[in-house]
Amino acid sequence: MSKSRQSDWSQAQQQWSALRQIVEHRLSVNVDVVEPAADLPDMVFTANAGLVWRQKFIAANFRHKVRRGEVLYFIEWFRRNGFEIVNLPENCFFEGEGDLLRCGEIVFAGYHIRSDILAHQRVADIIESEVLSLELTDEWFYHLDTCFCPLGSGRALYYPAAFDRYAREVLQSQVAELIAVGTEDAKRFACNAIVTESAVVINHGCSEAREKLQSLGFTVYETPLDEFIKAGGSAKCMALTIG
Repeated sequence: MSKSRQSDWSQAQQQWSALRQIVEHRLSVNVDVVEPAADLPDMVFTANAGLVWRQKFIAANFRHKVRRGEVLYFIEWFRRNGFEIVNLPENCFFEGEGDLLRCGEIVFAGYHIRSDILAHQRVADIIESEVLSLELTDEWFYHLDTCFCPLGSGRALYYPAAFDRYAREVLQSQVAELIAVGTEDAKRFACNAIVTESAVVINHGCSEAREKLQSLGFTVYETPLDEFIKAGGSAKCMALTIG
């Protein structure tokens, strides 16, 4: 993320629309849209807004002030749609589904750069499930969903260099088939993908990751998301799972 690499609004709009078309028409996934608010461009990264569990919405506590204004808009949307709103203590930084992902029955959560490890236990109590904490060590991969991509039970893509030694050991012990991606693909956010049972949507230009996914039987949809990578996100960052 750098102000010296400004996103092109028109291209970003085209890329977002193309992503939505793939998700709706190729993956046959229903898409709901939260209306954007002026001066909050990072709202497009909806994965960070919170975590949905059953009929509860656990709202994010953003570390950086520039993103905190987003939360009220998401709370309002979920309240209108019948969800119970759950707020964590203000001193617990938690950046939603960007830092908490389920791989089969196992829940992993990233911490250190954006979310706090103390928030993990709070969330674990709410979702009634153990949460395994993973320390992130590279500022480029500041959320778990930038370097770890569950592909169903017992299988995931990951970028090993984004994690500390203990986190790598946890992943190796808990995920039967860990598929490493190289640095070039990782920096194009190959792990920041939208996944269904049989298909994966990723940023274009991740050829190594694409070939590995295809060898596993996935249909891979590549779509340009460079304008969002300038702001630190890709496909998964723009999707918050409901249900």
